[in-house]
Amino acid sequence: MFSYISKRELARVNRLLQREFFGGLIIMLAALIGFIAANSPIAEWFLELRELKLGPEALGLRLSVGHWASDGLLAIFFFMVGLELKREFVEGDLRSPRTAIVPVAAAVGGVIVPAGIYLAVNAGTSTSHGWAIPTATDIAFAVAVLALIAPGLNPSLRMFLLTLAVVDDFIAIAIIAVFYTDGVNFLPLLIAVVPALAFATLIRWRGEWFARSKWGAWLILLPLGIVTWAFFYNSGIHATIAGVVLAFLVPVRGKTGGEVAETLNSRFQPLSAFIAVPIFALFAAGVPLGGASRFPGDVVAIGIMLGLVVGKPLGITLTTWLLTRFTRATLGSSVRWSEIVGVGALAGVGFTVAMLVSELSFSDPSDVDTARLSVMVASLLAVAVAAAVFMPGARRRKQAMADAQHARKTD
Repeated sequence: MFSYISKRELARVNRLLQREFFGGLIIMLAALIGFIAANSPIAEWFLELRELKLGPEALGLRLSVGHWASDGLLAIFFFMVGLELKREFVEGDLRSPRTAIVPVAAAVGGVIVPAGIYLAVNAGTSTSHGWAIPTATDIAFAVAVLALIAPGLNPSLRMFLLTLAVVDDFIAIAIIAVFYTDGVNFLPLLIAVVPALAFATLIRWRGEWFARSKWGAWLILLPLGIVTWAFFYNSGIHATIAGVVLAFLVPVRGKTGGEVAETLNSRFQPLSAFIAVPIFALFAAGVPLGGASRFPGDVVAIGIMLGLVVGKPLGITLTTWLLTRFTRATLGSSVRWSEIVGVGALAGVGFTVAMLVSELSFSDPSDVDTARLSVMVASLLAVAVAAAVFMPGARRRKQAMADAQHARKTD
C-alpha cells in the first residue's frame, strides 16, 4: 500500500504533520499547566473557574466554562477533523481501496481490541459504558511525539499514522453520535437545518471566494456555524457533531477547480490548534490527585490503561499482519514490523477525544476523574513504549547519515 503514494500527497501530508506537531506541543503544555493548577495552591480557584456558569439561560446555553470547552470549542476541532475526512474520502488515500485498506483495517482493529479489553475488565459493572474511552487516538499528540522520538522516519509510515488516525477519528465521531446521544429533540434539530443549508449554499456557490477572502469565512460562515451548533446542542445530539456536519458540506474544490476545503482547513487551523483544543486540554487535565479519583486500582483505570497501552498496538499490529498474510495487501520492502508496532503504540496516545468520551461516559465525578487520570498516564506509557521501539532505529539512521557525510568529505 505504501508504494502508491504520490509526491504531491506526501508534500501535503508533510505540511499537515508540521501543523499538527506545533499544535501537539501547545496542547501538551496546556494539559501540563491544567494538571499543575489542579494540584497547586490555586486549585480551588481553578476548579471554581471550570464550574463557572456563563451564557444565556433563555437559549439553553448557560453552561460551565468546562462545558463550553468540551461542547463548544471542541466543535471547532471536529470541524477540522471533518474537513480532513472529506478531503481524504474525495481526493486522498481513503478514495482508493488499494491505499486505504491497510490503515483502515488497522484503525478498526485498533478500536475493537481496546474496547474488548475494557469491556472484559469492566464486565458486569456500571462502568462498562466507558468502553469507547481507550479507542481514540490524538493525532496532534502522536505526531508531536513521533517528530521528537523518531526524526527522519520513513515518510510512508507518517502517512500510515495520519491515515490511521483520520479513520480512527471517523469511528470516534460515529461512536459519539450513536452511543452517546441519550435522546433527540427534533424541533431544534429541524431549525438547525436552516443555518446549515445557508452555510452549504454559500460555500458551494462562492466557495473559491471564501477561500481567497481573508475575512469572508470569519464574518459569514463562522456565525452560521455558531447558530447551527447552538441548535444542535439543544437537540440533544452531542454538539461537536455539528462541526463534522458543516465540514462535510464544504466542497473539496470549487467550480473552477480551486481548493476550498484545504484552504479553510489552513485558515481555521490556528483557532483549533492554538485556542480551542488547548483550552479544552487545560480544563480536562485539571484533575486533583487527592480528589474523588480512584486511580490506579479501579477497574475503570485498569481497563483504560490496558486498552490504550496494550490494546492499541496489539489491535493495529495483529490486524495489519492478518491482512498482509491472507490478502494481497503489502507493507512495502522499506517498512519493518517493529515500526508498525511503534505506530500502534503511538496510537495509544489518546487525549482530546478520549477525555471527551470520559465526560460523556460517566455521571459520577469520581468515575470521570479516574478516567481522565488513566488517559493521561496511559498516554505517557504509550509514549514510553513507542520511544523504546523507535529510538534505536533513530540512532541507527543518525549514525548512517553521519557516516555518509563523512564518506563524502573524505572523497
